[in-house]
Amino acid sequence: MEPLSLVIPTFNEAETIGGVIREIPAAYRLDIIVADGGSTDGTQAVARAAGARVIDAGRGYGRACALGAAAAHTASRAIVFMDGDGADRGDLIGEIARPVLDGTHDFVLGSRTRGEREPGAMLWHQVFAGRVAGFGIGALYGVKYSDMCAFRAISSDALHRLGMKEMTYGWNIEMQMKAARAGLRIREVPLPYRRRGGGISKVAGSLRGTLRAGSRIAATFCRVAASTR
Repeated sequence: MEPLSLVIPTFNEAETIGGVIREIPAAYRLDIIVADGGSTDGTQAVARAAGARVIDAGRGYGRACALGAAAAHTASRAIVFMDGDGADRGDLIGEIARPVLDGTHDFVLGSRTRGEREPGAMLWHQVFAGRVAGFGIGALYGVKYSDMCAFRAISSDALHRLGMKEMTYGWNIEMQMKAARAGLRIREVPLPYRRRGGGISKVAGSLRGTLRAGSRIAATFCRVAASTR
């Protein structure tokens, strides 16, 4: 098996998490970690039955990502993050993991906006937010992203060097900004993106969720931009 850990943050994703885990190719199943935020619908039991390790991460998307990465197998040279709602194509994990494992890149992201999307898989404001963030990061650091997709791979060493701090929905943009600022070898890969397989999105599923996530992303952008190298 490949020396890789896969981190999947979850909160009430019992309908989808089993299929997400089972879709991962055998070569990338060394260490699958479900970082759960206190699900009440049986997500943890479904994840364990599908073959994942489950940790209690508490609330906060970034916190789940950070604790999942901290729990990664010591042999893992790369950490992959993906959502547990079935929208990311887990069978294509090699497209982002392989360049990191081969040592040609430090940080590889899937791009939903450059890939083929199922109708309704992304709302207009999600596409717009990714473009605005990409423009801002490009202006600051010369690296222009097209998306803030959760499906991403980063070398274990590079992730440690970034010194991630954000415990909320700002985790993804913090990683992208710090990776660009640090001069990591970055690549975006267009990947197909599906509608979530079940349940309700914690971000796009309500106006409140969208506004809360948007405010955290904006605040994180300002904090990282203002911080010293």
